[in-house]
Amino acid sequence: MRMEVDAAYMLLVSSVPQHHHYRMFTITELASLNDIQPTYRILKPWWDVFMDYLGVVMLMLSIFAMTMQITKDQVACLPYLQEAEEAVTTPDSYTTQSPLNAAEAVSTSTVLVAPMVTNDLPDSAVHEMQNAPPKIVKQVDRLQQPTPTGLKTNLDYQQYIFINQVCYHVALPWYSKYFPYLTLIHTLVLMVSSNFWFKYPKTSSKIEHFVSILGRCFESPWTTKALSETACEDSEENKQRLTGTTSLQKHLSTETKDENAGSSSTPILGKNTGLKFSADMPVTEAPSMNILDKKDGEQAKALFEKVRKFRAHIEDSDFIYKLYVAQTVVKTVKFILILSYTSTFMASIAFNHDCMPDVQLLTGYNKFFCTHNMAYMLRKLLLSYMVLILIYGIVCLYSLHWLFRRPLKEYSFEKVREESNFSDIPDVKNDFAFLLHMVDQYDQLYSKRFGVFLSEVSENKLREIGLNHEWTFEKLKQHVSRNAQDQQELHLFMLSGLPNAVFDITDLEILKLELIPDVRFSAKVSQMTSLKELHLCHCPAKVEQTAFVFLRDHLYSLQVKFTDVAEIPTWVYLLRNLRDLNLVGNLSSENNKMIGLESMRELKHLKKLYLKSNLTKIPSNLTELSPHLIQLAVHNDGTKLLVLNSLKKMTNISDLELYNCELERIPHAIFSLTNLQELDLKSNNIRTIEEVISFQHLKRLTCLKLWHNKIIAIPVSIGLVKSLESLFLSHNQLETLPPALFLLPKLRHLDVSHNSITAIPPDVGLLQNLQHFAVNSNKVEVLPKQLFKCTRLKVLCLSNNALATLPDLVGQLVQLTQLDLKGNCLDRIPMQLGTCRLLRKNCLIVEDHLFDTLPVEVKRSISRETNVSFTSGL
Repeated sequence: MRMEVDAAYMLLVSSVPQHHHYRMFTITELASLNDIQPTYRILKPWWDVFMDYLGVVMLMLSIFAMTMQITKDQVACLPYLQEAEEAVTTPDSYTTQSPLNAAEAVSTSTVLVAPMVTNDLPDSAVHEMQNAPPKIVKQVDRLQQPTPTGLKTNLDYQQYIFINQVCYHVALPWYSKYFPYLTLIHTLVLMVSSNFWFKYPKTSSKIEHFVSILGRCFESPWTTKALSETACEDSEENKQRLTGTTSLQKHLSTETKDENAGSSSTPILGKNTGLKFSADMPVTEAPSMNILDKKDGEQAKALFEKVRKFRAHIEDSDFIYKLYVAQTVVKTVKFILILSYTSTFMASIAFNHDCMPDVQLLTGYNKFFCTHNMAYMLRKLLLSYMVLILIYGIVCLYSLHWLFRRPLKEYSFEKVREESNFSDIPDVKNDFAFLLHMVDQYDQLYSKRFGVFLSEVSENKLREIGLNHEWTFEKLKQHVSRNAQDQQELHLFMLSGLPNAVFDITDLEILKLELIPDVRFSAKVSQMTSLKELHLCHCPAKVEQTAFVFLRDHLYSLQVKFTDVAEIPTWVYLLRNLRDLNLVGNLSSENNKMIGLESMRELKHLKKLYLKSNLTKIPSNLTELSPHLIQLAVHNDGTKLLVLNSLKKMTNISDLELYNCELERIPHAIFSLTNLQELDLKSNNIRTIEEVISFQHLKRLTCLKLWHNKIIAIPVSIGLVKSLESLFLSHNQLETLPPALFLLPKLRHLDVSHNSITAIPPDVGLLQNLQHFAVNSNKVEVLPKQLFKCTRLKVLCLSNNALATLPDLVGQLVQLTQLDLKGNCLDRIPMQLGTCRLLRKNCLIVEDHLFDTLPVEVKRSISRETNVSFTSGL
């Protein structure tokens, strides 16, 4: 068949003259027009398809009726018998005729009655008769012709045509003349109403997008793989997983009771903890899920994103549903209207009609008997049209019944969830639900395959496969680095999940995960025997049973950064070997009960707890950690810390930090911490420190940090804290330093920088153990000579003051390694700096022109030592 068509096409082309330039359509182009399939066929239920076919039939019927009416529709008219008899009996009658049988006149089917002919007479006689007076002609006719059997009307052919045309427009009912046109208009309206929602701008774009996404989801290789994995999944695996979870909880509970020696309280895992344990055996992935082309995986990821955005866009309104209901109602109303008026005018289509045109002056007759030759055909066509309309209306009523029988603005994937392991497929609503209901009328398989792309579990599996393809062991190994403590560290940022190859880096010590939405520790984590520190920054992590047991026994340090307290994994509170725990996030007083700190009693080896949040009080549950907690750090975001009574019971704390807590005085609860060695009250609103006298009872206190506050003066009682070795008072509002400050015999580090101090008391020379003295960014004009008696000084910071000279006694500081003189009013620096053998040029912070004032020998000595040291370091 194709060869015959091609041959016909070649013959057609060869028959065209070569000098004419015609654009011919190829067979391929014409065939492509026939291959175009309806784009929206999957959204057309059977009733819409059936109504489309009915519309086509009605359209063909109306066109056929119009064609017949245009080509053959007419009437044939004859004068009535009564008028003919009157014409015979009038005195002016020129002929004698026999009366016409009325029955024969009515029953005649002749279209026209032709005038009397004169074919039997010679041509000369005919010519004379035409020119003779009427009376002579009539006498000749009577003599030459036989006795007529009809009634002479004296109407010629053109007159009959005229009468027929006039009677067609006067006597024929309007419905007989315009019925085909009305059927065409009605059919077009019904056909437009059936497909209006596909063309309306506010709905066509959404429908087109939905059909496009649905087709891609149906044909995606990922859909087939996901459903095939579901079909192959053994239901017993879920039972084992549940059994494993229960056994783990029992194991933890029993273990906790044994370790607590009969303690009445045990840690309980909440229902919404995010903790996911599987069976004891490691879970192996299905091989079919790993065999996925990279291009197919990228397309599937794009489909997941498109489905997510489309759902968020289309679920906001139900305009498509309302428009479809409206067009169905319009079709139903149209059906009722057509049926009602058509049944009324159907009787007006008749074969016989009486006509009384105003043509008596032209023809001598004012009443005619007419026949409509298309009446029978139009009646049959109208009857067929009525049957089609009736069927069309019944289908419309059924569609309305379907629309209002159940809520179509809600769609449940309950069956899909039951048949698959994708139990998280969400139900949809509004226009999204309505479109899925329409698709179900075409084929329910579409919605089942579409549900795969609504499941987060399915999306996570796809991400996991793509992630493992991209992040191989070799690539991860390239990202491993060594930190300052010479530990192997891996930092993964903004990945879709945790690559499986991470668990193959067995010598990794620190793992940092940041902004990874799906972190799962499988049983393979037990291979990482060197892993000691874990960072989870906005990473809700889940662990399997075997992985939890390993982390519980091997993890020493854990940092969790979160937005809401519910994001903290519950298994964190069960890591019994944990030494260091950092929690960074919202831990306001309203949420303290949700923190789960009551379960921290399981953290038997916890030494350091760091809380960076917005606390208004120290949680009372922390007292349960008091027997083993050594370091506690609370870094607030400016929220005022009001209640600190819980600190009194934490007597074993040696290091306490209270940052940015809006404290106005030193809390009295601190003075009960007899083992306190270091206290840091940075960035508060402390103005007076008269309570410092109570520190004399803390015999182990060696470091006191009161920097970044608003302290105006240092009380004399500071001299009573004999155990102090480091004192930080920088970034305050001090103007003087009391002599009692220099009565601290063990003081080695003194930082009073960034204040308003104008003079350094001579008593500074009493600090024979002073090694670090920072007085930079003050208003000091003169350095006392006693300062240079502190021969153990290693770091001296004097920058940004008002010093005019630097005494030559600086040469006595033979252990000096760093000297900061920048930002003063110095003209020169003493040459005695050459005796400071440990001073390096890079640690001599001074302007270049001042350094040039030194003798050449001194500059060479400092530079040489620097170079030698640098070379030896290399």
